Amino acid sequence: MKKYILMFFTMFLCLFAFSLSADAVDLYQEDHGTWNTKVVEIIEQGERDIPGFDIDTFYQIIDAEILEGTRKGEIITINNDFVRLEKGDKFFVNYLLNPDGSEVYSMSEPDRRIPLYFFIGLFVLVILFFGKFQGLRSLLSLAGSFFVIIFFLLPNILNGANPVVISVIASTVILVLAIYLTHGVNKKSTSALLGTIITIFFTGILASVAVNVCKFSGFASDESVYLNIVTGGQINFNGLLLGAIIIGVLGILDDIAITQASAVKELHGAAPHLSRKDIYRKSLRIGREHVGALVNTLALAYAGAAMPLLLLVYSSGFTSMILNKEIFATEVIRTIVGSIGLILAVPITTLIAVLMLVKNKAVEKEGVKNSS
Repeated sequence: MKKYILMFFTMFLCLFAFSLSADAVDLYQEDHGTWNTKVVEIIEQGERDIPGFDIDTFYQIIDAEILEGTRKGEIITINNDFVRLEKGDKFFVNYLLNPDGSEVYSMSEPDRRIPLYFFIGLFVLVILFFGKFQGLRSLLSLAGSFFVIIFFLLPNILNGANPVVISVIASTVILVLAIYLTHGVNKKSTSALLGTIITIFFTGILASVAVNVCKFSGFASDESVYLNIVTGGQINFNGLLLGAIIIGVLGILDDIAITQASAVKELHGAAPHLSRKDIYRKSLRIGREHVGALVNTLALAYAGAAMPLLLLVYSSGFTSMILNKEIFATEVIRTIVGSIGLILAVPITTLIAVLMLVKNKAVEKEGVKNSS
């Protein structure tokens, strides 16, 4: 166990060092870019009105030291109305050199890398401490999933490939990695994998129908509009929305499929005299309880991600016109389609697991007769 923790700790330190050095090289440009800086002194801070609104906002005038690039060590003055900073805080500054030679500095983001790396490391250690070798396998499957997303899914979509096809392929690869790496290559894992793939197929069809019937454009967010401009309009955003729905429910489908396959295996092991029909019914009861909790989990996860939107809707007064807006209707369809996918996963995976893991009593009796 100690060697696994040491291995991941070493990998973590290497990733940390590499990311810091990469940021210093890649982010800096001669006439524009982003610099890492540190607050040397807060010259002035207070509250001021936002023109046109009866709202006060804070502001700071900051002297900051540049920590990288050819101008490392230089002190610059920045106006900050983004997030409160204290002396010694590190943050990123956007730098732009205008054609007339004037320089523009603007606050970008606080430097959050150290706490982020700390919590990532803590997450890894907790999983390894509690899960031991199983935890290590789950981390490897997680790393594999991100590898598929970063090096296969995203580049292919940006290059103009069909987002739905690419998402389905990526989902299948992720499922194979996640299930077999975490739970091993066995009949239980295979039944869960088959159940999840079949469920994704039906979920994709339902999502496609919902997106087309609701006439979604795929431009519900500012990020989609900006991405369309950056990519020159070569991405199919309806397909991208479908792919996002499929990827979004993938992890929970994996969870419920493995649970159902495990339930079938344990029931059969504890009561081998039960028929396939009895085990199917009992496993289905377990699945109903699990689905009730997971549907609630899925809805709350989407609600939490869309909290600013929900607050805006609530403050404006909820009407059918609000529900009709694409930015809100998209989240509704995403939740409903994902929830239906979870429900479908229970009977589908349970049936496959029963067929693969539970011995047929009739065949077993026939074999006993032949042997005698």
